[in-house]
Amino acid sequence: MRERSLIVPRPAVRTLTAAVDVALLTPRDRTLAVLLLRADPRARDRWMLPWDAPRRDEPPDETASRVARSVLGSQAAALEQIGAFGDARRHPGDAQLSIAFVGLVPHGPASEPIDGAAWVDIDQLPLLAPRHRMIAEAAVDVVRRRIDQSPLAFRLLPPAFTLSELQSIYELLLGRSLHKASFRRALQAAFLVEPTDEWRREGRGRPAQLYRYAPRRRRGSRRGVRFDLID
Repeated sequence: MRERSLIVPRPAVRTLTAAVDVALLTPRDRTLAVLLLRADPRARDRWMLPWDAPRRDEPPDETASRVARSVLGSQAAALEQIGAFGDARRHPGDAQLSIAFVGLVPHGPASEPIDGAAWVDIDQLPLLAPRHRMIAEAAVDVVRRRIDQSPLAFRLLPPAFTLSELQSIYELLLGRSLHKASFRRALQAAFLVEPTDEWRREGRGRPAQLYRYAPRRRRGSRRGVRFDLID
Protein backbone atom coordinates (compact mmCIF):
# COMPACT_ATOMS: atom_id res chain seq x y z
CA MET A 1 0.00 0.00 0.00
CA ARG A 2 1.30 3.45 -0.81
CA GLU A 3 2.20 5.44 2.27
CA ARG A 4 0.86 8.95 2.41
CA SER A 5 0.11 11.19 5.30
CA LEU A 6 -2.77 13.42 6.25
CA ILE A 7 -2.36 16.01 8.93
CA VAL A 8 -5.56 16.11 10.93
CA PRO A 9 -5.98 19.77 11.83
CA ARG A 10 -5.66 20.84 15.44
CA PRO A 11 -7.26 24.29 15.71
CA ALA A 12 -5.13 26.83 17.54
CA VAL A 13 -8.21 28.30 19.19
CA ARG A 14 -10.79 26.52 21.27
CA THR A 15 -13.52 26.85 18.64
CA LEU A 16 -12.99 26.23 14.91
CA THR A 17 -15.36 28.39 12.89
CA ALA A 18 -15.64 26.23 9.76
CA ALA A 19 -14.45 22.88 8.44
CA VAL A 20 -14.70 21.17 5.08
CA ASP A 21 -15.78 17.54 5.50
CA VAL A 22 -15.57 15.04 2.64
CA ALA A 23 -17.55 11.80 2.30
CA LEU A 24 -15.77 9.66 -0.32
CA LEU A 25 -17.82 6.75 -1.68
CA THR A 26 -16.72 3.70 -3.69
CA PRO A 27 -18.09 0.26 -4.67
CA ARG A 28 -16.38 -2.31 -2.45
CA ASP A 29 -17.14 -6.03 -2.08
CA ARG A 30 -20.59 -5.54 -3.64
CA THR A 31 -21.43 -2.77 -1.18
CA LEU A 32 -21.20 1.01 -1.17
CA ALA A 33 -18.38 2.03 1.16
CA VAL A 34 -17.29 5.34 2.69
CA LEU A 35 -13.69 6.25 3.53
CA LEU A 36 -13.00 6.78 7.22
CA LEU A 37 -9.87 7.81 9.11
CA ARG A 38 -8.82 6.44 12.48
CA ALA A 39 -8.96 9.18 15.07
CA ASP A 40 -6.59 9.82 17.95
CA PRO A 41 -6.99 6.92 20.44
CA ARG A 42 -7.78 9.49 23.12
CA ALA A 43 -10.65 10.93 21.05
CA ARG A 44 -14.24 10.27 22.00
CA ASP A 45 -15.00 8.82 18.56
CA ARG A 46 -12.74 6.18 17.01
CA TRP A 47 -13.33 7.13 13.34
CA MET A 48 -14.01 10.25 11.31
CA LEU A 49 -14.48 11.51 7.76
CA PRO A 50 -11.51 13.21 6.09
CA TRP A 51 -11.69 16.94 6.90
CA ASP A 52 -9.65 20.07 7.26
CA ALA A 53 -10.06 23.78 7.90
CA PRO A 54 -9.87 26.01 4.80
CA ARG A 55 -6.59 27.80 4.37
CA ARG A 56 -6.51 31.54 4.02
CA ASP A 57 -8.31 32.66 0.83
CA GLU A 58 -8.94 28.99 -0.12
CA PRO A 59 -12.45 28.32 -1.51
CA PRO A 60 -14.28 25.33 0.02
CA ASP A 61 -14.15 23.32 -3.22
CA GLU A 62 -10.36 23.66 -3.32
CA THR A 63 -10.15 22.56 0.31
CA ALA A 64 -12.30 19.51 -0.51
CA SER A 65 -10.03 18.65 -3.46
CA ARG A 66 -6.95 18.97 -1.27
CA VAL A 67 -8.45 16.76 1.43
CA ALA A 68 -9.45 14.09 -1.13
CA ARG A 69 -5.97 14.08 -2.69
CA SER A 70 -4.31 13.80 0.71
CA VAL A 71 -6.12 10.56 1.56
CA LEU A 72 -6.20 9.01 -1.94
CA GLY A 73 -3.05 10.31 -3.59
CA SER A 74 -5.20 11.36 -6.54
CA GLN A 75 -8.38 13.30 -7.15
CA ALA A 76 -11.84 11.80 -6.77
CA ALA A 77 -13.70 11.10 -10.02
CA ALA A 78 -16.51 13.42 -8.95
CA LEU A 79 -16.63 15.90 -6.09
CA GLU A 80 -19.48 18.26 -5.28
CA GLN A 81 -20.85 20.18 -2.34
CA ILE A 82 -23.93 18.69 -0.69
CA GLY A 83 -24.68 21.32 1.93
CA ALA A 84 -23.67 23.12 5.09
CA PHE A 85 -24.27 21.68 8.55
CA GLY A 86 -24.24 24.07 11.48
CA ASP A 87 -26.34 22.42 14.15
CA ALA A 88 -25.21 21.43 17.63
CA ARG A 89 -24.11 17.91 16.64
CA ARG A 90 -20.53 17.21 17.68
CA HIS A 91 -17.69 17.60 15.15
CA PRO A 92 -14.22 16.03 15.66
CA GLY A 93 -12.62 19.48 15.57
CA ASP A 94 -15.49 21.24 17.38
CA ALA A 95 -16.19 23.20 14.19
CA GLN A 96 -19.21 25.44 14.38
CA LEU A 97 -19.99 24.94 10.68
CA SER A 98 -19.32 22.04 8.31
CA ILE A 99 -19.27 22.53 4.54
CA ALA A 100 -19.84 18.98 3.30
CA PHE A 101 -18.80 17.41 0.00
CA VAL A 102 -19.40 14.00 -1.54
CA GLY A 103 -16.83 12.39 -3.82
CA LEU A 104 -17.00 9.25 -5.96
CA VAL A 105 -13.97 6.98 -6.29
CA PRO A 106 -13.75 4.10 -8.82
CA HIS A 107 -12.65 0.82 -7.27
CA GLY A 108 -9.07 -0.11 -8.17
CA PRO A 109 -5.45 0.68 -7.26
CA ALA A 110 -6.20 4.41 -7.17
CA SER A 111 -8.80 3.84 -4.45
CA GLU A 112 -6.28 2.45 -1.95
CA PRO A 113 -6.21 4.97 0.91
CA ILE A 114 -3.41 6.08 3.21
CA ASP A 115 -2.39 4.09 6.26
CA GLY A 116 -4.82 4.70 9.08
CA ALA A 117 -7.79 4.86 6.72
CA ALA A 118 -10.30 2.22 5.66
CA TRP A 119 -13.30 1.74 3.41
CA VAL A 120 -16.33 0.90 5.55
CA ASP A 121 -19.76 -0.39 4.48
CA ILE A 122 -22.11 2.58 4.59
CA ASP A 123 -24.69 0.41 6.36
CA GLN A 124 -22.22 -0.62 9.08
CA LEU A 125 -20.73 2.66 10.24
CA PRO A 126 -18.64 2.50 13.42
CA LEU A 127 -18.70 5.13 16.17
CA LEU A 128 -18.46 8.55 14.51
CA ALA A 129 -18.98 12.08 15.74
CA PRO A 130 -22.72 12.74 15.26
CA ARG A 131 -22.20 15.40 12.61
CA HIS A 132 -19.92 13.14 10.56
CA ARG A 133 -22.48 10.34 10.70
CA MET A 134 -25.12 12.77 9.49
CA ILE A 135 -22.87 13.97 6.64
CA ALA A 136 -22.07 10.39 5.54
CA GLU A 137 -25.76 9.51 5.44
CA ALA A 138 -26.62 12.78 3.67
CA ALA A 139 -23.95 12.09 1.02
CA VAL A 140 -25.52 8.74 0.14
CA ASP A 141 -28.99 10.31 0.08
CA VAL A 142 -27.84 13.08 -2.28
CA VAL A 143 -26.26 10.58 -4.69
CA ARG A 144 -29.41 8.44 -4.71
CA ARG A 145 -31.64 11.44 -5.36
CA ARG A 146 -29.48 12.73 -8.21
CA ILE A 147 -28.62 9.49 -9.94
CA ASP A 148 -31.56 9.66 -12.37
CA GLN A 149 -30.68 13.26 -13.28
CA SER A 150 -26.90 12.98 -13.55
CA PRO A 151 -24.70 10.17 -14.94
CA LEU A 152 -22.89 9.62 -11.63
CA ALA A 153 -22.66 5.85 -12.08
CA PHE A 154 -20.25 6.24 -15.00
CA ARG A 155 -17.74 7.99 -12.73
CA LEU A 156 -17.28 4.66 -10.93
CA LEU A 157 -16.52 2.62 -14.06
CA PRO A 158 -13.56 2.25 -16.43
CA PRO A 159 -13.93 3.79 -19.92
CA ALA A 160 -15.21 0.45 -21.31
CA PHE A 161 -17.64 -1.69 -19.32
CA THR A 162 -20.34 -4.32 -19.69
CA LEU A 163 -24.00 -3.54 -19.14
CA SER A 164 -23.98 -5.95 -16.21
CA GLU A 165 -21.20 -3.93 -14.57
CA LEU A 166 -23.15 -0.74 -15.16
CA GLN A 167 -26.31 -2.23 -13.66
CA SER A 168 -24.37 -3.38 -10.60
CA ILE A 169 -23.11 0.16 -10.00
CA TYR A 170 -26.61 1.60 -10.34
CA GLU A 171 -27.90 -0.99 -7.87
CA LEU A 172 -25.18 -0.10 -5.35
CA LEU A 173 -25.89 3.61 -5.61
CA LEU A 174 -29.65 3.13 -5.45
CA GLY A 175 -29.56 0.52 -2.71
CA ARG A 176 -31.99 -1.78 -4.51
CA SER A 177 -32.09 -4.43 -7.23
CA LEU A 178 -33.14 -3.60 -10.77
CA HIS A 179 -34.88 -5.83 -13.31
CA LYS A 180 -32.32 -6.58 -16.02
CA ALA A 181 -34.56 -6.20 -19.08
CA SER A 182 -36.30 -3.09 -17.72
CA PHE A 183 -32.98 -1.48 -16.82
CA ARG A 184 -31.65 -1.98 -20.33
CA ARG A 185 -34.80 -0.56 -21.90
CA ALA A 186 -34.55 2.52 -19.67
CA LEU A 187 -30.85 2.82 -20.47
CA GLN A 188 -31.59 2.64 -24.20
CA ALA A 189 -34.29 5.31 -23.84
CA ALA A 190 -31.78 7.62 -22.14
CA PHE A 191 -29.21 7.35 -24.99
CA LEU A 192 -26.40 7.19 -22.44
CA VAL A 193 -24.20 4.42 -23.82
CA GLU A 194 -22.91 3.18 -27.13
CA PRO A 195 -21.35 -0.20 -27.99
CA THR A 196 -17.67 -0.67 -28.73
CA ASP A 197 -16.05 -3.35 -30.89
CA GLU A 198 -14.64 -5.06 -27.79
CA TRP A 199 -15.98 -8.10 -25.96
CA ARG A 200 -15.14 -9.62 -22.58
CA ARG A 201 -15.84 -13.10 -21.25
CA GLU A 202 -17.66 -13.09 -17.91
CA GLY A 203 -17.55 -16.47 -16.20
CA ARG A 204 -18.48 -19.48 -18.31
CA GLY A 205 -21.10 -17.72 -20.40
CA ARG A 206 -20.86 -16.05 -23.75
CA PRO A 207 -18.56 -13.02 -24.07
CA ALA A 208 -20.27 -9.74 -23.19
CA GLN A 209 -19.97 -6.69 -25.40
CA LEU A 210 -18.27 -3.64 -23.91
CA TYR A 211 -19.92 -0.23 -23.93
CA ARG A 212 -18.78 3.31 -23.27
CA TYR A 213 -20.43 6.46 -22.00
CA ALA A 214 -21.93 8.18 -25.05
CA PRO A 215 -20.76 11.67 -26.04
CA ARG A 216 -23.08 14.46 -24.94
CA ARG A 217 -24.03 15.33 -28.51
CA ARG A 218 -25.58 11.88 -28.90
CA ARG A 219 -27.85 12.33 -25.89
CA GLY A 220 -29.54 15.61 -26.66
CA SER A 221 -31.21 16.92 -23.51
CA ARG A 222 -31.39 13.54 -21.78
CA ARG A 223 -29.04 13.30 -18.80
CA GLY A 224 -29.87 10.20 -16.79
CA VAL A 225 -31.78 6.96 -16.59
CA ARG A 226 -35.50 7.29 -15.85
CA PHE A 227 -35.86 4.85 -12.98
CA ASP A 228 -39.60 5.34 -12.93
CA LEU A 229 -39.53 3.36 -16.18
CA ILE A 230 -38.09 0.35 -14.36
CA ASP A 231 -40.55 -2.07 -12.78
